[in-house]
Amino acid sequence: MQENKQIVIASSNKGKLKEFKKIFDGFEIISQSELGIKDAIEDGKTFFENALIKARNASYHSGIFSIADDSGLVVPELNFEPGIYSARYSGQNASDGSNRKKIIDELKKLNKEEAEAFYICALVGIRNFKDPIPYFSTGKIYGKVKITESGEGGFGYDKIFYPNDIDGSMASLNSEIKNKISHRAIATKSFMEQLNLPKI
Repeated sequence: MQENKQIVIASSNKGKLKEFKKIFDGFEIISQSELGIKDAIEDGKTFFENALIKARNASYHSGIFSIADDSGLVVPELNFEPGIYSARYSGQNASDGSNRKKIIDELKKLNKEEAEAFYICALVGIRNFKDPIPYFSTGKIYGKVKITESGEGGFGYDKIFYPNDIDGSMASLNSEIKNKISHRAIATKSFMEQLNLPKI
């Protein structure tokens, strides 16, 4: 791993790729779309299952060390939704905006302006398609979802997710701060320790 500086990220999400490139500074980050690899069918029932499915798919088609994450927002008061369906919460043609709107609408149905929530990232890395011992790590960040959007950065649910002990939404944070406290950053720190890579 340390000799090969290439890592395939099993995602075509531009926001996610941008975060990974900053977190894995010093490595050549290649998105699966650059290699013409199509998205895997995510039919797992947990974040870890879906991350492993995506990592195996990318590794099978690239032959390169592959990393995949399955991340999402969990709101316990909304029956732990959107969960593994975070990316398509509002339907198959969902957008970040339509997904946030659905969360807001669901909160309003409960006559709530906010609810406890957390972001979770399940991160998986595999050396090759048949790797029987994948690298696993997880990261969470706790806070609240609110019916008011704030901030101009980030992606996904960032504009309505307000981390605990932070003044403002996730979307209001600059990338330097976000890349230190985000669920993806927390998962990556543990992941890099397993690979004996420098800490971020």
